[in-house]
Amino acid sequence: MKRILIPAGGAVLATGLLAAGLAGTAQANNDVATDAMAKNAAAAKAIASFWADNNGAALKAAKESNVWDKTDVTKLQSKGGYSADTKAGSTAPIGQEKKTSAKVQNVNMPKTIGKVFFVNGKGEKKWCSATSIQSKYRNLVVTAGHCVYDVKANSDVMDKWVFVPGYYQGKSPFGIYVGKQAFTHYDFDVYEDFDRDYAFVTVYNGVKLGGGTAKKVSKAEFEKYEGLKEAKDVEISREEFRACRLDPTSTEACWVKRGSKAEPTGPDFPGAEVAKIEVSEAKYKAARVGKGNGRKFGEPIEEHVTWREAEKYLENQKKDAEKYPGTVKLDRRGNSTITHFFVQQWYKPGSDTKFYKTVFTIIENAATDAGRLGDVVGGQGFAWNQPTGKYVRVFGYPAAPHPDGHKNYTGITPKWCYGKTTKKLVGDAAKKIEEHVALKCAMTEGADGGPWLFKYSNAKRLGYVNGVTSTFNDQDGNKRVDYISSPYFDGETNTVYKAAANVWSGKII
Repeated sequence: MKRILIPAGGAVLATGLLAAGLAGTAQANNDVATDAMAKNAAAAKAIASFWADNNGAALKAAKESNVWDKTDVTKLQSKGGYSADTKAGSTAPIGQEKKTSAKVQNVNMPKTIGKVFFVNGKGEKKWCSATSIQSKYRNLVVTAGHCVYDVKANSDVMDKWVFVPGYYQGKSPFGIYVGKQAFTHYDFDVYEDFDRDYAFVTVYNGVKLGGGTAKKVSKAEFEKYEGLKEAKDVEISREEFRACRLDPTSTEACWVKRGSKAEPTGPDFPGAEVAKIEVSEAKYKAARVGKGNGRKFGEPIEEHVTWREAEKYLENQKKDAEKYPGTVKLDRRGNSTITHFFVQQWYKPGSDTKFYKTVFTIIENAATDAGRLGDVVGGQGFAWNQPTGKYVRVFGYPAAPHPDGHKNYTGITPKWCYGKTTKKLVGDAAKKIEEHVALKCAMTEGADGGPWLFKYSNAKRLGYVNGVTSTFNDQDGNKRVDYISSPYFDGETNTVYKAAANVWSGKII
């Protein structure tokens, strides 16, 4: 059992505390660190829509995880035998598959496996492999820690994190499950210790998106509706605009975009038209309600954005606060927003003035509750402090080319490896790894996070998660991946698992 030691003098302790502060909302509870992801159902629904919109365009655009580059595919070194820190133990799997007496020749892929999708600190859409795992509320996913925490961006949790079991070419047959809370070992969250490269994520009930019927509604109905909805600005004629009977203090149904020839005037000028001018939150709060220049124009508009978009807006705001006056909430957990505030400005109409009407549309029957993850696909069991040198079956979605350029995999369908793990623990000095277990397997990146299943039943398609793919290695030096490795799951791993396995998530729909 490896422990990170704190020397006298407190120098490393101070660094550790600083790292903990940088790790977002991480809270250490002995060995457990936990971080919030999508904070509520509304934020989770927006994340699910982000990935599902336009027939899964964002899902299709995502690329495999690339935390390891070609120079990281190195040779593992033997580190000696394992030392269990507690008694060996296991938690039984759950599933709907029934055991049969028929002899199965082919490997039956688990229904529990799939891909996790996320947006990293660079704003890139990425994915890893993962599986559903048994928990009290049947709402838990296990994968590699680096597929949940962005080790290249101060270990904050990834943005817009979701799990899609059974994913295939943009399709989510069992629904999209949005991450609510992440759990990992304190040493990984704070110190990026890859001997603890695993994470458990509680997810909301799945949501199925697509289809539905579009229906035009009033602004009041639009704001009240909690399902998928859309507001579009449509250009209209001057006559149509006048027919709107605009009341800018209560609606944004019709509005005008002044042209270059428009002249500012008061609201009582014959034919005067109103435009909305974006201002800071302070100016909006100070503005009065009513009809007139500088008076409030409708309610603030909250725009959901990626962490990178929010960061870019803040950079522009420092250069030109008048042009970028919105209030930014910066959050890498899928909750970044920019809130815009508007006041009225009346104009004498110019010849190039354009008129718009905002059409409010709700999408009925487009989003449905897919149920709890474990109820839909089942959940693998969990095992810790098991002997090494035992057979495991590993699943994942490899996609990256080998260091020599050969690309054996597409990442479209899951693959598997089977064999005995190394009897001795292995390490990699460059990655500061001392307590991994290895398996002969040629899968490449994209498979990271995939489960190592101990005592896998081909008939039941269930087993016990006893590891997750963390690194990819080249033992014979031919620039091809031939071994993969996983952290050794010990009693401390079980402590993290138990903390996650007893947390409730709830529904999105």
